[in-house]
Amino acid sequence: MKHQPNIVDVTYAQTGASVHTDAMGMREMQRRVFAQRDAQYLLIKAPPASGKSRALMFVALDKLYNQGRRKVIVAVPERSIGASFASTQLTSHGFFADWEIKDEHNLCTPGSSAGKVDAFINFLDGPDATLVCTHATLRFAFEKLAPEMFNGTVLAIDEFHHVSADVENSRLGALLRDVMTGSDVHIVAMTGSYFRGDSVPVLSAEDEAKFTPVTFNYYDQLNGYEHLKSLGIGHHFYQGRYTDAIGEVFDLDKKTILHIPNVNSGESTKDKIEEVGYIIDSIGHVESTEPDTGIINIRRSDSGQIVRVADLVDDTDPKKRADTLHYLSTFASKNRDGVDVILALGMAKEGFDWPFAEHALTVGYRASLTEVIQIIGRVTRDSPGKSHAQFTNLIAEPDASQGEVKVSVNNMLKAITASLLMEQVLAQNFTFKTKRSDDGGAPEPGCIRIKGFKEPSTERVKQIVATDLTDLKANILQDETFARAAAGAVDPETTNKVLIPKIIRERYPDLDESQVEELRQQVVVDSVIKNGEVREVGDKRFIKMAEKFVNIDDININLIDSVNPFQRAFEVMSKSVTPSVLRIISDAITATRVDFTDEEAFALFPKIQAWAKVNGRKPNVRADDATEKRYAEVLLYLQKRKQQHLAEQRASQSEGEA
Repeated sequence: MKHQPNIVDVTYAQTGASVHTDAMGMREMQRRVFAQRDAQYLLIKAPPASGKSRALMFVALDKLYNQGRRKVIVAVPERSIGASFASTQLTSHGFFADWEIKDEHNLCTPGSSAGKVDAFINFLDGPDATLVCTHATLRFAFEKLAPEMFNGTVLAIDEFHHVSADVENSRLGALLRDVMTGSDVHIVAMTGSYFRGDSVPVLSAEDEAKFTPVTFNYYDQLNGYEHLKSLGIGHHFYQGRYTDAIGEVFDLDKKTILHIPNVNSGESTKDKIEEVGYIIDSIGHVESTEPDTGIINIRRSDSGQIVRVADLVDDTDPKKRADTLHYLSTFASKNRDGVDVILALGMAKEGFDWPFAEHALTVGYRASLTEVIQIIGRVTRDSPGKSHAQFTNLIAEPDASQGEVKVSVNNMLKAITASLLMEQVLAQNFTFKTKRSDDGGAPEPGCIRIKGFKEPSTERVKQIVATDLTDLKANILQDETFARAAAGAVDPETTNKVLIPKIIRERYPDLDESQVEELRQQVVVDSVIKNGEVREVGDKRFIKMAEKFVNIDDININLIDSVNPFQRAFEVMSKSVTPSVLRIISDAITATRVDFTDEEAFALFPKIQAWAKVNGRKPNVRADDATEKRYAEVLLYLQKRKQQHLAEQRASQSEGEA
């Protein structure tokens, strides 16, 4: 297996701004949230480890003491995350009250979620003000209570991306809307990943418009750390079984969380226990297993050192796994030598706190961008002695001798484009403005001026750009035709002027065409600039576009529209696999026929006319050149559509005469 370099390498300034606290004990993100504490519906989008749980405490206490609210209910997706909202002393750091949860109001304890509903109802009827429960307990309680029972309450929902607007898949989402319409409830929704493109919207567009968003992005968070300096994202491709290849990317000198593949995926051997055995064998010889913690002590075969491994995959003994989780959440989360490697399948993702983790090694393609960002979040916590964090995705190369080549190729492309999206999430944000001839003076920091660029003209577009741009890009990346576009099988103009506007219209049906165009330009410009290679020569900056470097001061919207914003996905793959595998990938993409829409075909027709004029002939459908072949296919499509249109006209005339 080739050892590939990272796709993404980001270096940060270590300013300390995001972890330092003010006179009230608040970090930068928490101050931003507290400034919006009067909002009835508050949506907090912030990375793991930014302090969302404490931000909620500050807001909730203000709502109890100063806004007339009587109760605060905090709901978390699983019991283990409930510890983040345990009683916390805040007055010692300068705040006016402490956060207190009585034992009887901590419902994140062993036992069924349904069995805790009576305790939930007793809390609503009782004198105490704060309670923590699971999403499931809240759902069961909703089903037994009328919406007006939540008058005077604050509902705080952690990991809000678990709530779906799809009634079939999330009863909680539907019940939440009932309470919003049937009571005066205040809601604080918190998430470290809000990629609605994963499936269906978390909220309908109408409901989401009611929320006041507070966004603290990954660049703000990581640039403001004290210890973590850099983050890398890489992909490594293998042939055969991953258990034979994992040793080449498994660095035993790094604190590692290793997620094995889902048993339903192509990378899985279908025997998760045996896979753990292979991984343990690749480390060395098992010396002992600690009875109280379940930690496996393994003597490394290369250095002879002891590696402490936590196995969260084996669920045959629930008590043993519970003991291991307890050890990880107490001793190991505070002591660097507590554990070296955590093996997991569905666990150790969101809400899992192991500050010393340096390397997230994930086997198999992850369709969910939420899952990817949660896994990366496990290693991006600031911790003494940790200067670099790494996410590595181990993915199977497509094999022409096996079936599902198309699926395998799409998985590779989507994994890489997801990494390029993550690069944009993790990079510094720019503002873009129209470049005018009368612009003078020193350039604004973080601002790039572009000739012909349409700035957002309405508050609605400005709000989408400020809080929703990453989620919109997630929609674009996960569109079924996008793999072809990312691989260059769809020309940049069609990608930028047909495919992207189509997705924008579907996602934001309330926008008119001028707003769609403003948002389209923002998406394309932001993507091209952030994925482009930038070089500084003297006091000038140059960015690579369409295989040449252009002075950033000279760029215009037409030049940017001539670049596929995610073209680098195919370039990355080209450098990462062998020529024979690259041929398999190219053939699979070419063979994936996508029907044209009228819009796409009409958009390409002027280019086809220009091509025919230059070459003195029509494009040939049997040509080797991919562009000529595509142009010929468009002409055939337009010819067929013209025949259909004439047939429809004749049929209409016949009906009229009859």
